[in-house]
Amino acid sequence: MPSLLTLPVGPRDHTRGPESAPVTLVEYGDFECPQCAAAYPITTRIIDTFGDRLRFVFRHFPLTNSHPNAQRAAEAAEVAALGGAFWPMYDALYAEHAKLSERKILECGAVAGVSSVAIERAWASHEQLGRIKEDFASGIKSGVTGTPSFFINGVRHEGGWDELALAHAIEAALR
Repeated sequence: MPSLLTLPVGPRDHTRGPESAPVTLVEYGDFECPQCAAAYPITTRIIDTFGDRLRFVFRHFPLTNSHPNAQRAAEAAEVAALGGAFWPMYDALYAEHAKLSERKILECGAVAGVSSVAIERAWASHEQLGRIKEDFASGIKSGVTGTPSFFINGVRHEGGWDELALAHAIEAALR
């Protein structure tokens, strides 16, 4: 039996697409994960292909044991979200995923219009860490063990995450 999303999508989430969309695709991801970076252009095309029929949600699942900059990247993305710049920061971080370092994350912030002072302050205080831990814990409760992990309308997508597999699964959910 497939895993179910234990934390329903709501106002706390980072979403692209209308709330009224018939299909919601949730990704648990890590900004330093090579597989998530490979999935990034795929989800971008999926979002474009399905338009208003799809709402995309990103939740943090930083795998800090393998990706030492993932948590800092997630914290910086949350700082960006406070100023309405989550998605530009998301795009910038994935563009630089293979080179992430504190300096590179700050550069991504500059590209997204986020103050390096605000990001460094958040890193020092971990003021955004609670939000990230909430995403991570909801992923664990939903059966996420690695990234990227996808849920379609609240049900874990067990198939591949290549464009064709995701598109077929979304089309099935639309029927």
